[in-house]
This record gives sequence, structure tokens and C-alpha cells, in this order.
Amino acid sequence: MSFARKLFANLKNAVRNREGFPAFERSAEEQYIQMLLTNSLGSTFYADRQQLLAEAAELHADMALRNPQWMAQAIVFARREGFMRLQPIYGLAVLSAHRPDLFARIFDQVVLIPPDLADFLTVLEGLGRGQGGRAVKRQVARFLNGLTEYWAVKYNGRGRGYSLGDAIATAHPKPADLRQQALFRYLRGLEANLALLPQVEALERLKRAAGEAEQLACIERGQLPFETVTGALKPTPAVWEALLRQMPAFALLRHLNALTRAGVFDKRENVAYAVARLTDRDALRKARILPFRFAAAYREIEHPQLREALRQAVDLTFDNLPELGGRTAIFLDVSGSMEGGYLQTGSIFALALYKQTSGNTIFWLFDTEVTDVRPSREASILGQAERIRAGGGTDAGAPLRKLQRERKVVDRIVMITDEQQNSGSAFYQELKAYRSSVNPEVQAFIVDMAPYRQALVPQEDRRTFYIYGWSDTVLAYMAQAAQGFDSLLERVATIDVEEAQPSAAVSAQER
Repeated sequence: MSFARKLFANLKNAVRNREGFPAFERSAEEQYIQMLLTNSLGSTFYADRQQLLAEAAELHADMALRNPQWMAQAIVFARREGFMRLQPIYGLAVLSAHRPDLFARIFDQVVLIPPDLADFLTVLEGLGRGQGGRAVKRQVARFLNGLTEYWAVKYNGRGRGYSLGDAIATAHPKPADLRQQALFRYLRGLEANLALLPQVEALERLKRAAGEAEQLACIERGQLPFETVTGALKPTPAVWEALLRQMPAFALLRHLNALTRAGVFDKRENVAYAVARLTDRDALRKARILPFRFAAAYREIEHPQLREALRQAVDLTFDNLPELGGRTAIFLDVSGSMEGGYLQTGSIFALALYKQTSGNTIFWLFDTEVTDVRPSREASILGQAERIRAGGGTDAGAPLRKLQRERKVVDRIVMITDEQQNSGSAFYQELKAYRSSVNPEVQAFIVDMAPYRQALVPQEDRRTFYIYGWSDTVLAYMAQAAQGFDSLLERVATIDVEEAQPSAAVSAQER
């Protein structure tokens, strides 16, 4: 072998993960959709917020130049089906500078509620784009022309970044009638005819209410959202009780602890109401609540009936998934870098998938060792997930070595991980060995919980599917892929940005 060949032959596989372990690099498109679906710009085990922000900026800018059409499709997919918010908004702001036409087509698929608009304008300012130009102002004005009184009282937010009044001053939308004119004037802080705005009038009377009875009357008359009420006054137990009856499912979940502290659940009828809301299958489906939200509430609440309702809620969230035929091996990474949100969400996914598989499914936990935990299909997902703990290093090859030693034949392997292997033999090496010695047709699914850009498997492996994100659509996609769907990238490519309609899950997009 020549010196040059020795020196350069392995450069293409010289990628290293955050632990310095050999890894692979996926395509730019796949790195982009991974970032959209997993990078919420919070600090992780291996990267702080600024590092993730810098990587996001690089990927958004690169994709806007490389493939803006696909970028637009990926942004819409991440917002509508991945239920992510800030990264799609960031991508939308970048796209507006490169392809105003594509930006205009997808704006109302990404900016769904007023906080989205506020964040979009904040990102624009951070990018040095000012007010964004005519193309941006046109879309902002269209959004503002659809404002409702409910949005006005819930999201007014003067003094907290970009308010609706700031947006109106920026885009100068033309009011369609006297009512809308009054609404715009109110949001700008100008004198307005509140007789045309009964919900706004109820809020303003609430701020001046002399006592609890008047407060309750204003809340009921205006059907005022809890954020508005709690921003205007310090709620008494009676006020909290009134708000309980008006909270959407997601708001109820977020405020279970506050309601408990206020003594609302000292009354059995209030407990019964909350339990009924939290276990309403249709309400949960519409709210599209991400599973880690249930886990967070579960950790905070001690009330036994409410905890049981949360356990049921998670099971109901996943119970409409199609069953996967054949035999499945589920490998859940419980190494130290999975500690926290990754493990909470990953455990729920793994157990939900286990419940949806038929036959003698394998369910193993791994760090540098492999543990067969044999979960129950009857016990709740959340209750079992709570008992799974993280710690130790990461040997992603370990469960495959065990699978080979025991000559276990499976149709698919599902690994839920942050992909940061740091010891043992490489996952891909062991996957190839398993295919060679046990089942050459086995499919592998890597459910990546993290935004890190290095991968366990190279792009050219057509029997391995990469899945990113935290919503229940992860498991639905897996069922599709098992039936012949090719890749998440090809799923994104089916998004029609010409005719896409706003998501029906707007109520859940306040996270």
C-alpha cells in the first residue's frame, strides 16, 4: 500500500462524536432535520446553549443556500408534525432573507400564535434584519388581521419583548372594521371603545375589581384565560377554582401543582373534574402534549388520584399507534449523558413501543452493561419509566453483542439514545456482524434524542432508519417505515408547502 493510501484511506471515517469515539456523518439535510426536531437551544450534557445556538445558525444558513425548497418543507414538518417551535421559527427568519417567496408560503404554517410572532420578530432583530422588509411586514400584517379578543387578552404582554402592540406598530395592518380598529388601538395602549370588545372590557374591569365576587363575575363574563387572570391579580382559592373549569388540557397539566397548593383539590368534585379532563382521549389528542410534560407533572404531584390520572393520560396518548408485526428488540440507552429529559422521554417512548409490539419483544437497558428488565404490558408507562435510572458510560455495541451470543432472531432493532458512544465495540460494526451471522434482513431504527451531529451508522446503510424528535409521531413513523417507508428525509420531501394548512394542534403550541 502506498504512503498516500495509508495516510488518506480512512479520512472519510475520521468523524468523532463528543466523546472522541469514531462515528459517522449524516447528510446536511439529515443534520438539519435532526437539529429542527431535537435542538430546543437549552444546554445539554455535551454542549451549552451558546454552542447549540452557533451550530443552529450554521445549519440554517447552510441549508438556505444549499436547498431552500427542502428547508421550507423541513421547517413546516418540524412545526406541524414534530411540534417543535423555536428552531422552526429561527429557520423561518433565516429563509425570509434568502427566499422571500418560500418564506411567504410557509409563514402561517410556522407562526401559529402570538408568542410565535414575538419570537420571530426577536430572531429577526437578532439577525440584524430590523423589521425584515416588505415581504415580512406583509405576512405579519396578515397574521395581525386575524387577531381575536382571546389572543389579545392572553398574549398582550406589553413590556416583555415584542408585544402585539409593537407588532402592529411595525406592520401597520389595516383594520377591517370598527371592532378591529378598537382592538388595534387597545393593543397599542391608546384609548379604545371597549364596548366593542366585551372580553377586553371584562379584563379591564377585573384589574379594578373591588373584591372576590366581582373578580369571579369578570372571569366568568369574559371567559378569561388563566394567564391573564394570574397576571392581573393574586388568585384566591375561589379564583383558582373558577380558572380550573376554563383551562385547556395543557394548561391544566402545567398548573396541577399550583392548583394543589391553592387547595383546589381539597374538594372531591374538583379532583373528579381534573381527572376527567386529563383522561379525555379526544382532548389529549387535540392538545398534542409532549410526553416529558406528563413526566414533569408526575414528579411534582403527590395526590394519588391525580398521579393515577397522569399514568392513564400517557397510556392514552400512545394507545392509537399501529402494532408492529414480527419481533422487535428495544435498546434504551441509560448512560450518564442521558440523565434528565432525554431519559425521561426516551423511557416513555421505549415503554410505549414495547406495549405496541406483539410477541416476545426484547427490552434491554444498556450503558457499558446490558440489563434485561422485562417490563409489564399491563402496568402504566409513566409508572415504569419513573423507575429507570441513568449512569455510567456508553457501549452501543453491547446489546448487539448479547443479541449475537444468544442467537436471538429479531425483525427490527430499535435503539433510543443520544449516540455518544465512548467505549466497547462500535454499534455499526456489531450491526454488520449480526446481519452477517443471524439475520441479514434486520431493520435498525436509531431514535436520536439529542442535537449532536455525529451518527452511529453511515448514510449509505439503507436498512437503518434515523428518527429524530420527542413527539408521539416518532412511533407512528416507525410503524410506517417498517411497512416500507424509506426515510424521514423522504417523508419531509412529501410536505406540500404550496397547500399546507395550519396545524390543528394550535392549542398545544404554547410550550
